Amino acid sequence: MRNTVVVLMACVSMSISTTVLRADDDPSGYHCVFKSGTAWSYANGSFNSKSPEPIEFDVARIDLDGQTAELIAKDGAQPGALKIVRAINANHFLEVVNEGFLNLTTIYDKDDIAGSHPAVHSRHIGVLGQPVVAQYTGACTAK
Repeated sequence: MRNTVVVLMACVSMSISTTVLRADDDPSGYHCVFKSGTAWSYANGSFNSKSPEPIEFDVARIDLDGQTAELIAKDGAQPGALKIVRAINANHFLEVVNEGFLNLTTIYDKDDIAGSHPAVHSRHIGVLGQPVVAQYTGACTAK
């Protein structure tokens, strides 16, 4: 019984120290580039797909404890407010745009081989009353 308690305490201690070290590694911002994906627009009773133009943006002023960040679409642009939902190996950044449409960016833990963070960006918007959705894949680098 005593050996079990010692092993359990050692595991808990290792877990706590790993968590503390990982928290220090969280960047305060990212530069994200999405070069591939698919977009769908709804017209005449069905969705039609096409390849969207590549996009890039920055996620800045990340406050994981406050669950907020800012989206910077381009230099000089007004930052967009982001809410953060934390996951085990990723952070989800949710943007509710003025018209009520949603954009979601998920940034995963760093891939040591690639040297960047795999990421996915989804857009759920409408144009002239018709649904337009897009799904991009790419990567983000810590700033």
